[in-house]
Amino acid sequence: MIKTIFKRLGQLLLLVVVLAGSFAAHEWYAQKPFMFRAFLDRTMVKMAFDSPETLTSLGFLESMGIKGHNAELDDDRPEKGDELFAQVEQIHQTLLTYQDEDLSEDDQLSKEIALYLLEFADTAKAFRYHNYPVNQLFGIQNGYPSFMEAQHQVNDVEDAENYLSRLQKVKVKFEQNLQGLKIREDKGIIPPRFVIDRVLEEMTTFVETPVEENILYTSLERKIDEAEDFPAEEKGRILASAQENITQFVHPAYQLFIDYFTKLATKATTDDGFWRLPQGDEAYRQSLKFFTTTDYTPDQIHQTGLVEVDRIQSEILTILASEGYNASNGFTAAIDELAADESQYYADSDEGRAQILEDYQKILDEIEADIDNAFRIRPKAGMEVVRIPEFKEKTSPGAYYQQPAIDGSRPGRFFANLYDIKATPKYSMRTLAYHEGIPGHHFQIAIAMELEGMPLFRRMSPFTAYTEGWALYTEQVAWELGFQDNPLDNVGRLQAELFRAVRLVVDTGIHAKRWTREQAINYMKANTGMAESDVISEIERYIVMPGQATSYKTGMMKILELRTKAQNALGDEFDLRDFHDVVLKNGAVPLAILERLIDNYIAEKQAG
Repeated sequence: MIKTIFKRLGQLLLLVVVLAGSFAAHEWYAQKPFMFRAFLDRTMVKMAFDSPETLTSLGFLESMGIKGHNAELDDDRPEKGDELFAQVEQIHQTLLTYQDEDLSEDDQLSKEIALYLLEFADTAKAFRYHNYPVNQLFGIQNGYPSFMEAQHQVNDVEDAENYLSRLQKVKVKFEQNLQGLKIREDKGIIPPRFVIDRVLEEMTTFVETPVEENILYTSLERKIDEAEDFPAEEKGRILASAQENITQFVHPAYQLFIDYFTKLATKATTDDGFWRLPQGDEAYRQSLKFFTTTDYTPDQIHQTGLVEVDRIQSEILTILASEGYNASNGFTAAIDELAADESQYYADSDEGRAQILEDYQKILDEIEADIDNAFRIRPKAGMEVVRIPEFKEKTSPGAYYQQPAIDGSRPGRFFANLYDIKATPKYSMRTLAYHEGIPGHHFQIAIAMELEGMPLFRRMSPFTAYTEGWALYTEQVAWELGFQDNPLDNVGRLQAELFRAVRLVVDTGIHAKRWTREQAINYMKANTGMAESDVISEIERYIVMPGQATSYKTGMMKILELRTKAQNALGDEFDLRDFHDVVLKNGAVPLAILERLIDNYIAEKQAG
């Protein structure tokens, strides 16, 4: 978890070159820079420069002719994790030497947020191996080809040579990750059997695919073809080398994992929750604390979910009854009737899927053009809708967002899963587009990245309850603003909120109350009306990402609570644009800090 935290923080270096150039020698090399902001930014810069993959993703050094990092992959040895924890401890000690009375109000807030992260990292150290780094959703086995396809740019022969270098070095990277997997095995932290079966299927399919059809080959070929002025005489040589490297280095790397997980499967069980692991209950509570930024217990979260499920289902039934659907036989029957309406789906064809992407973009363009009455601040970065790569969409979630490149070379992207056409009913599309795109993740993440005068780490602090809570909150905002005037679109919105409420129940059910995977699937299917393929994918996600799914509804409920608090306190003086400014202009923060920021806004407004 700690590695993920700081790797994500390292993705904020829009001004790295400017900052590095502006640091005085003392500020760059001193253990304690004179300027507090310099200390914070320098820390993030140094961490990012220790990750060639992060530098590639940021894509700003290339414009200066610096490309050597694009030939390298991150060092994933367990020893690097040890070094990171030692580095975190040193950062913590130095941070405490800056006295609050010497800092501005904004710097004090930055210090408080940094301390929150560092102190959590110290607590989480004992649970650094309580995870499944190779699973059906993410891990090096699908993260590596996705990274090479989406992040590694090929505009000239040097870029292509660097691509070939990374193909050669992938076996070392897999070997390093294998060390960590074996440490987990020794500690009794073994994925459930279905996870192993899924990744074995994924990796076996990957290596059995003809090299010329492998995404690592086809992506390189496409990039060469799209590159301006790429020497035609070099294309054949590069692609021949890529074919050889995939055969000699990439496939053997995957075979290492295939062999390992085949043996590990004999030790795996069909129990799915964290409760079964050594110190599993404590590890789960730590995960809940990290993702919700609260001290809520599993029981509290579970009960909140049950109450919200009942409330939201009642609202949905009321709407469906008014639209002529039979709501007298209960929630599941009514939702099934709606789901059976073929008019609510696109054609199960390439043309139908292309139309879905086009319609998603129209929805986003429409709301972006007409929300000035709710938002003053807007991101400069644009966004686009693309399909999740087909090779991994079967086990991917329904959608996800990818932040824009800091140098402006790539817009924000809303990735849509089009594997099962029944998982994309028309009445759910608006809500999903608002959540992943505008004014949801794209607004929050892109605005945070573009904030001026704020320490780099605050531009994308990894507080999931805030980020996912915001995205879920904006689904309701879009409805309140009139963008879902079709009652069935509102059913789609409520279904999405119900989905997050159910998550509170099933996540805690699996990891604290010893539910089986099948119990969780049955509960979610019965209480959401989602397509079975989506339900299975979601439940399997919660099993490998304990606690993460509880952050959405927890964060949304807190933001709505704070908005109501401000409305009640300010009355006619309340302006939704002001409220959104306070929430968005401070970057992601723990929920308790967000509440204090809103309290300060209320007090300032009341003071006139």
